[in-house]
Amino acid sequence: MDTLHHIAIPTQDVAASVAWYRANMDCTVEYQDDTWALLGFANTKLALVMPDQHPPHLAIVRADADRFGPLKQHRDGTRSVYIHDSAGNTIEVLDAASV
Repeated sequence: MDTLHHIAIPTQDVAASVAWYRANMDCTVEYQDDTWALLGFANTKLALVMPDQHPPHLAIVRADADRFGPLKQHRDGTRSVYIHDSAGNTIEVLDAASV
């Protein structure tokens, strides 16, 4: 079975959203900058993304991520490719070797 790495939801203010989640939920901040943050929960991660920087999406880890297209290197060290499912939802396929 594939691993769900994170769900990305949009926000207009990453810092304010991180502060809200930290105050109201039991989570950790794994990464944060001005355009996105990655919060860790017991069973998955939540990415808070600026709509003009990153699309809302689901991220799945695959060893064969490159079969979906060329992988792009990201500033956090991961590599992935964005694809769309049959309903048009954005799926980020992360290279297992990079997470």
